[in-house]
Amino acid sequence: MESGDGQKGKKQKRNGHGHTNGSIDEASKELYLDSFEEQQDGEYLTTNQGLRLSHTDDSLKAGSRGPTLIEDFHFREKITHFDHERIPERVVHARGMAAHGYFQVYEPMAEFTRAKFLQDPSVKTPVFVRFSTVAGSRGSSDMARDVRGFATKFYTEEGVFDLVGNNIPVFFIQDAIKFPDLIHAVKPEPHNEMPQAASAHDTFYDFVSLQPETTHMLMWVMSDRGLPRSVRMMEGFGVNTFKLVNEQGKARFVKFHWKPLLGVHSVVWDEAQKLSGKDPDWLRRDLWEAIEMGDYPEYEFGVQLIDEEDEFKFDFDILDATKVWPEELVPVMRIGKMVLNRNPDNFFAETEQVAFHLGHIVPGIDFSNDPLLQGRLFSYLDTQITRIGPNFAELPINRSLSPVHNNHQDGQMRVSIKKSRTNYFPNSLSSGYPVTAPAAEGGYVSYPERVEGNKVRERSQSFRDNFSQATLFWNSQSEPEKRHIIEALQFELGMVETKAIRERTVALLAQVDGRLASEVAAAIGVEVPAESVAAAAAHPKKGLRSSPALSMQNTVKDTIKSRRVAILAADGVNEADLTSVREALMKAGAHVKVVSKKLGTITSAEGKEIEVDKTFLTGPSVTFDAVFIPGGENSVATLKMLGDAVHYVNEAFKHCKPIAAIGEGINLLAGADLAGVGLAGNGAPSDVVSAQGVVTARSGAKAKQLAEKFAEAIAEHRNWQRAQKDLVPA
Repeated sequence: MESGDGQKGKKQKRNGHGHTNGSIDEASKELYLDSFEEQQDGEYLTTNQGLRLSHTDDSLKAGSRGPTLIEDFHFREKITHFDHERIPERVVHARGMAAHGYFQVYEPMAEFTRAKFLQDPSVKTPVFVRFSTVAGSRGSSDMARDVRGFATKFYTEEGVFDLVGNNIPVFFIQDAIKFPDLIHAVKPEPHNEMPQAASAHDTFYDFVSLQPETTHMLMWVMSDRGLPRSVRMMEGFGVNTFKLVNEQGKARFVKFHWKPLLGVHSVVWDEAQKLSGKDPDWLRRDLWEAIEMGDYPEYEFGVQLIDEEDEFKFDFDILDATKVWPEELVPVMRIGKMVLNRNPDNFFAETEQVAFHLGHIVPGIDFSNDPLLQGRLFSYLDTQITRIGPNFAELPINRSLSPVHNNHQDGQMRVSIKKSRTNYFPNSLSSGYPVTAPAAEGGYVSYPERVEGNKVRERSQSFRDNFSQATLFWNSQSEPEKRHIIEALQFELGMVETKAIRERTVALLAQVDGRLASEVAAAIGVEVPAESVAAAAAHPKKGLRSSPALSMQNTVKDTIKSRRVAILAADGVNEADLTSVREALMKAGAHVKVVSKKLGTITSAEGKEIEVDKTFLTGPSVTFDAVFIPGGENSVATLKMLGDAVHYVNEAFKHCKPIAAIGEGINLLAGADLAGVGLAGNGAPSDVVSAQGVVTARSGAKAKQLAEKFAEAIAEHRNWQRAQKDLVPA
C-alpha cells in the first residue's frame, strides 16, 4: 500500500493535469479521478473480488484431459466479463454476411449417427450460413488478413443444430480460458483504439510470442488462407472435436469439414489492401451477386472419424484444437452437399440477429473433452443472451422448425405467447405436459462417457508439442505459398515497434523452419537466436513430414464458373475478337464485362455500338479474375495513351492473373512493358501462345483457340510463379 504522502502526491499530480470543473465539488472530483486505474509493476493477477490467482492458462477439469467443471468460478467470471464487453455489436465476428440454402445427405449415415438429418437423401434440410471476419468491427473491410467464420444453422426436424466453425481447421489456443486474452491482444490496442481489423501490432505479437501453442495457427493465418478470393472459394472447419453416436450407442470422435466445389482460392496481399479501399464490401458483394445471378455456392460436407479405441494411437492429441487430423491419416468422408440459393430479405433481422451456439445439437451428435470446445459451450450461450436477450431463440432467424415446448418464463424480447397456467415441471394442472421424451421418441441422451480424475488446473502433457504441425504445414506449402507466408510475417512483424517482441516471435519461427526464421529476421532487423536453432535441432518434429491436403496448390482447378473477366476496349475495337471470346467464356460460366474510360457505348471498327459495363474507376482490375484485350488498331492506340489502362494490365500481371490479347491487343502488353519479359507475341501468326498465364494470338482467326487456352488459364486461378512480376510497376 502507498503511504499517506504517496496518496497525497498522486492527488496533487492529478490536479496538476488540469482536471477542473466549477460545477463539480472537490470530493466528487477526487472520486471521479480515483476511478481511473493506474496499472502498477509487480501487481498480482486477481479475480474481480481481489482473489489472487495462481494459474490462468487452463480451466478446471476432471483430470488433465477431462471435461471442464462448471464450478470453475475463475473461468466463468473471465469469460462472462469478456462476453459482455461489447453492446450490441458482436465482440468477435462482427463483420458478417449470410445466405439461406439447404443441405442433403448423400446416403444414410445410420452406421455412425442417429441424427435424422443425416439419414434420408431425399430430405432437404434448410440452412442459414453466416461468414465473417473475426477481429474487425462491423464497419471494417472484408479483406483484412484474418480468420473467417463459417457458421451453419441447420433447421432439422429434431431441432436446431449449429455448426460453428472457421475457414482454418486449427485455433490459436488449446483452452478456452485464454480466449479473452487472445482477442484482447488482437483487437485495437486499448490506449488508442488502433489498428482496426489488423493483427500487425505489438499487443498481438506480444501475446503470440509468449504462447508457443499459437505458432501453428499463426502459420495458417499468415498463409493465403487469411486472404480468401471469395467465401464461395474457402473451406470450412468445425475446428473442435465432437462425437457422433449411433442408435446402438457406439461413439466415434469426429471433425466436420466444408469443401467448396469451386476449389480453395485466394488473393495476394497487395490486392487485398487495394480492395479494402476500392470495395471494402468485396466478399459481401461477391456472395450476394453470385446468388442473385444463380451461381449458387456449393460445399460438400465431410467428416473425419476416429473410433474411441483409437483415441491414443496418433502422435498428437486428437482433442487439441491447435492440431489437424492429417487427411493422409484420417481421410475425409464426403457425406452430403450444401447449396446456398437465397439472399437474406433483411440484413439486420437475419444476418445480424442470427445467434449461434455450440450447445445447439441434436440426437446423435455429442461433445468431446476438447478444452476449447468445453469453454465455448458456456461462452456462446452467454454471448447471445447478452447481445440479443434470453429469448434470442424466438426470433424468426433462430427459431426451430420443430415444435418448442418448455417452461421458460418472461425476459426481454419475449415473442411467443404462452396460454398455459403452468410454467414448471412436474405439474398436474396441465396434465403433466410438457413431459420429457424417451430416447426412442427422440429424447436427447448424453453419451455416458466414464470420467475420473483429480480436480486440476493444468494442461495435459499430450498437448505440449507446439511445433511439429506448424512445421508440417510449412513443409506442405508450394514455393509461392511459402513466399507469401514469409512476406506476410515480414509485413506484420515490421509493424511491431518493440524489438524484443520481434525477437521472441522469430525465436518461435526458428522452431518451425530455419529458412522461414532467417528470411523474416533479415527483413525486420533482428537475429535468429542461436538457442532457438539449437532447441529446434534437439527436438526433432514428430509425425508426417508433409501433407498435400494442406496446400491450396492442390485444390480444384477445373472450372471458370462465376469467374469475372474484364475486356478492355475503346472506340475502334475489333467486334469479332470481342464477341467471340466473350461468348465462349460466358458459355463456360464466366461473367464478362466491357471496361472502358467512360460509361455508355463505344463504337467498334465495324460501326456497331457496344455497351460499356464498367469504367477503369468503377471496375478496377482487383475486382476481376482475368483481363482480355481484343484487337482493333484505334482501340489499342487509345488504351496505350490511357495511364489507367496501362496500369490495369500491369496490376493484373503483378497479381498473377490470367491475361489474354489478340491481334493489335498484344501492343497494349508491349506498352505495359510485358512483351519485354518474353510472355507475349513470340509465336508465329498461326500460333496461340500460352506462357505463365498470358495467352496471345496474332491472328483474329485464332479467337476460338485463344478462348480455350484463356479458359484453361482462368481455371488455374493464378500463375503464382510468374517470372519478373515484381519488376512490373503497379
